Amino acid sequence: MQFESNTVEESIRRLKRIEGQIGGVIRMMEDNRECREVFQQVAAATKALERVGFKLLASQLRECVVDEESAAREGYSPQELERLFMSLS
Repeated sequence: MQFESNTVEESIRRLKRIEGQIGGVIRMMEDNRECREVFQQVAAATKALERVGFKLLASQLRECVVDEESAAREGYSPQELERLFMSLS
């Protein structure tokens, strides 16, 4: 099963922002910035990345609920969906 196109587009936009955040963290470390500032930015990037993961999983869950038979054929059993969900936490 593929992700919905609008979910992909939104996720890519968010991931590009996160990419910029990570670049900022690298620059902060290279500039020997205060560790609290670095940790704060790492936490923000981590949270943003988690949100993207959960958004993608929510999209996939919707697809599986709508088309249960297709989801089962493609290996998206309830156990597999649970495994995917748990991998994000």
